Amino acid sequence: MTEQERPGRQRPSIYDVADLAGVSHMTVSRVLNGHPNIRPATRERVLRAIDEMNYTRSSIARALATNRTMRIGVLVDSPLQWGPNSTLRALEGAARHAGYAISAFSISDEPSAGIDAGLSALVAQGVDALCVIAPRSSSLDRLRRHREGLPTLVIKAESDPEMHTAAVDQRAGAMAAVMHLIELGHRSIVHLAGPQDWFDARARAQGWRDALADAGLAITPPTVGDWTSDFGYAFGSSLDASNATAVFAANDQMALGVVHGLAERGIDVPGDVSVVGFDDLPDARHFLPPLTTVRQDFDSLGALAMRILIAAIDGEEYAEHDSIAPRLMLRASTAAPRR
Repeated sequence: MTEQERPGRQRPSIYDVADLAGVSHMTVSRVLNGHPNIRPATRERVLRAIDEMNYTRSSIARALATNRTMRIGVLVDSPLQWGPNSTLRALEGAARHAGYAISAFSISDEPSAGIDAGLSALVAQGVDALCVIAPRSSSLDRLRRHREGLPTLVIKAESDPEMHTAAVDQRAGAMAAVMHLIELGHRSIVHLAGPQDWFDARARAQGWRDALADAGLAITPPTVGDWTSDFGYAFGSSLDASNATAVFAANDQMALGVVHGLAERGIDVPGDVSVVGFDDLPDARHFLPPLTTVRQDFDSLGALAMRILIAAIDGEEYAEHDSIAPRLMLRASTAAPRR
């Protein structure tokens, strides 16, 4: 038990933290709220003081003082998919760091779990702002008809004239993946796309097209998949390897299926066909062969989204759209073409 936790001792306040760190209480508040204009050394000193004093900000006291609930409502479409699920977890971590809590509602096409039901449930909790993880255009279309006047941010790859948006730059990630294949010498690169109702899938397909166009290469219609490794397996089982030396799959799960389907036909990856995925799943580096893919930094995305939401709550100006740069992870599933 620490000194601050002993029975009868008053819990440390934000002013105690400020005294220990040698800063003002407003600086401590800005650090807790994730304010970007704090010097790294100052931020680190404040965080050390918070840890040393075992300081926990009282959400009740903060709510009474600011007339806020310190709670962000999150609507999540397709929460079982890797991207939406990872984004939600990143938001939860960023919110805790900023002294906020998250109330999440999973939406679907069922009337009892639609956008209107989710908004009603979150508004009833008095949330200060709304974050929408809306990977599909259909879910965002429903949101536009049920706005509640709250500061709203949507996680999607495209800017929006009505709401703040933030995302990992999907088009840039796809272009980096395809340019890597082009630099290796590939000239016939096919795309296994995700469902085209998904913003990310459309942006990745556009990045594939743009990279091929920039290199003066032929663009054939992509095959549209459903994100699953089973679909990738079916694609790899029927791919005409004589007309394609590389595959850019819109996610790692479909890429895994592609490799499996090719391997069963005796087609070597990357000797005969190179394969690139997108997401960098935790197991992607353990695929056989380890998968070249595009990593999305969801932690940075969550922190960015929280900065924008807090600025909107505080009435401060912030860019209407901001994005996180992805990172190409080079592994053994890509190589120069043999022929």
